[in-house]
Amino acid sequence: MNANSLMMKVDEQKGNWENSFEKEVSFAPLVDIIETENDFVLVANMPGVARENIRIKFEDRALIIMGKVNIDELVKKTFVLNETIIGNYYRKLRLSNSIDENKISAKYENGQLIINLPKHERIKPRVIDIN
Repeated sequence: MNANSLMMKVDEQKGNWENSFEKEVSFAPLVDIIETENDFVLVANMPGVARENIRIKFEDRALIIMGKVNIDELVKKTFVLNETIIGNYYRKLRLSNSIDENKISAKYENGQLIINLPKHERIKPRVIDIN
């Protein structure tokens, strides 16, 4: 998934996605951010969300993560024990100018959304040779 496919088409999906987050219960997914020499890696835990029900939007220096669960299916279940939070996921994270937003990429595996946030070349450490 490249940066262009990450950006939501707001006109097409705003009514369908963002309005549903106003009407349905949503929770902030638990997030870890790991820094490497070249990038930041954001890992958001979103169990129960299918890949096709995840949207990522980058707007005004903010990364917005949305994940929809099938609420109708979940409420039909008869739980004997229910320790997990049930609901959609929504998280908005402010990003610094150090992120190269044109190179953001994402993947989803095993209930975890993994977003690679590459650093701009200008902030990466560099060694200066002495002549």
